[in-house]
Amino acid sequence: MATHTDLDAVWLVVSPQSPFKVGHELLAEEHRYELVRLAIEGNAQLRALDIEFRMPKPSYTIDTLDELRRQHPAHHFVLLMGEDNLPGLPKWKEAERILAEHEVYVYPRPDVAATDVYRRPGVKVVEAPLLDISATFIRDCVRAGKSIRYLVPETVEARILQADYWH
Repeated sequence: MATHTDLDAVWLVVSPQSPFKVGHELLAEEHRYELVRLAIEGNAQLRALDIEFRMPKPSYTIDTLDELRRQHPAHHFVLLMGEDNLPGLPKWKEAERILAEHEVYVYPRPDVAATDVYRRPGVKVVEAPLLDISATFIRDCVRAGKSIRYLVPETVEARILQADYWH
């Protein structure tokens, strides 16, 4: 995403608990953070953050954005999201404030219906290749004994297989 936008850097916030995924199967937060760090290793434009690990759970995007601005007042933060999350954005905590105070860059996903949110000022669909790869798909491949080569960086594949996370 960093190479397909006008952003100087992309900070990837690993969330310990989404309010929309309560009860869903999640890998432990420290393991997900480790995998993100491995995936972006060597890319100076990308940074992994565990800021939400020390915040109340579940995590709310507006609270994280507020905390990021408090800790880094010289930075201008843009919210990046997959297009599949955009239709649900109006249900988020303080969604109107998110849209009023932050630009939202949307990474395209296949088969997502357009909503009124697309027409909001500050919402920008990024021109980038469509990749229909999800964490669920990768977990299912690992469980089924299928290769995840080329779906994740080699270091991430090695760590997942070494740790036997989903068997």
